[in-house]
Amino acid sequence: MAVTETAPEETTADGIDGVAASAPGGGTGVGRSGVAAGALAGPPAGARLTYEGILKRQAARESAARTYARALPIVPVRARGLTIEGADGRRYLDCLSGAGTLALGHNHPVVLEAIRKVLDSGAPLHALDLATPVKDAFTTELFRTLPPGLADRARVQFCGPAGTDAVEAAFKLVRTATGRNGLLAFTGAYHGMTAGAFEASGDAFDMRVAHLPFPQDYRCPFGVGGTRGAELAARWTESVLDDPKSGVPLPAGMILEPVQGEGGVLPAPDEWMRRMRLITAARSIPLIADEVQTGVGRTGAFWAVEHSGVTPDVMVLSKAIGGSLPLAVVVYRDDLDVWEPGAHAGTFRGNQLAMAAGTATLAYVRENRLAERAATLGSRLLTQLSELARRFPVIGEVRGRGLMIGVEMVREGEGRTGAERGGDIQGAGDLTGRDKAPEHARAPRPAAPELAAAVQQECLRRGLIVELGGRHASVVRLLPPLTISDEQAAAVLDRLSDAVETVARNHAHGEQQHQR
Repeated sequence: MAVTETAPEETTADGIDGVAASAPGGGTGVGRSGVAAGALAGPPAGARLTYEGILKRQAARESAARTYARALPIVPVRARGLTIEGADGRRYLDCLSGAGTLALGHNHPVVLEAIRKVLDSGAPLHALDLATPVKDAFTTELFRTLPPGLADRARVQFCGPAGTDAVEAAFKLVRTATGRNGLLAFTGAYHGMTAGAFEASGDAFDMRVAHLPFPQDYRCPFGVGGTRGAELAARWTESVLDDPKSGVPLPAGMILEPVQGEGGVLPAPDEWMRRMRLITAARSIPLIADEVQTGVGRTGAFWAVEHSGVTPDVMVLSKAIGGSLPLAVVVYRDDLDVWEPGAHAGTFRGNQLAMAAGTATLAYVRENRLAERAATLGSRLLTQLSELARRFPVIGEVRGRGLMIGVEMVREGEGRTGAERGGDIQGAGDLTGRDKAPEHARAPRPAAPELAAAVQQECLRRGLIVELGGRHASVVRLLPPLTISDEQAAAVLDRLSDAVETVARNHAHGEQQHQR
């Protein structure tokens, strides 16, 4: 099956040839699967000079707002599938995947072929919002994948090239359709960096948005977790909407992420999702599902709302739908389509190359059943990572859905350890895992962003790229491409396990020194 094939140049057991000649401490760096997990031998002098020069010029020329480049000082020059080769000659397993953008990994052959066909055809590369064969093919494939309850009566608005542009369009849409202004969002949310999208995100400071509690186990806002915590979160939402003195008037819409990504990889319980659908429908509040990061098979269903059977009124889509190129759309029920011509526009909403790449990606994921593959492999990785949590109390919780996985790092102190909990896993299926959470759970351990950062750096030394997230940047996040093979997944797990073990050992040693 195509999903488990490795790219031609990925010839070793971990799918990345020549990586990791020696471990950071001088050992072999061989993990449980026998895969070398160390750093590469030093690059040639000329390559290092080129690499260091590029990084110095970036630091001198680019803004202080740059993010990934600070923690990941990599200069990519070639990439294929899961692998990246840097200007310094090192090779990495990429479990960041463009923050979830690369559903098929880097430079997948079907994506490259789709782009070449457009380039060779002489078709316009820029077409504003005019109809083109390329756009027609993309829209047809997109509608083929939508939840049935929405696909039958959907409209699509092409937005600016980023997900945050689509969020802004969704807000404008529901405000226009309802004649109302306020919005409901959730604590821990992330919807983008433009003004309106940022207001709906969890770290907003000046807003027209009411933030409601998002259910979770390890750091439940009500201190109970499990089914009871999700029920209390739903009741709080109903109370805010129905209490005339809550200070929250009937809103224009509610926006939620089926799995909070930047918020720390928190899957919404399916039953809670269904409750949000019932609550909003009963009050004529459009429900907006932000599937920018969760869409296109990432969570084990083509769209994450499908796990709960919920059909939202509006879906915000970006990242993977462009097949690695910038593309963002809003899909919504036709009865909401009441805005005037030109009410929302954008010069770069007609990106033909992105539409071609997106069509190829959507079709490949659908035809090769990569969502099902993500569900199976993700479940296996969560189980294996729970074993890691049992071994190391610096892991507070392992959670996720499909190939959207988070490992929260915590400090020593009061609270349940991984061993005491038996290695908790927060999934979202049918609340099975949540029902096992004790209603009187002890307090969680304090978040440890310094340990998460240390794990990220130890992973990088071993040729593994991971991202951080969560409220305190204490969650190590895995977003591998859906095409990752079993062997590559084993290599990722080995390198991450080795990094966690190193950080835990160093942390324990530091604690002992402090006590002395």
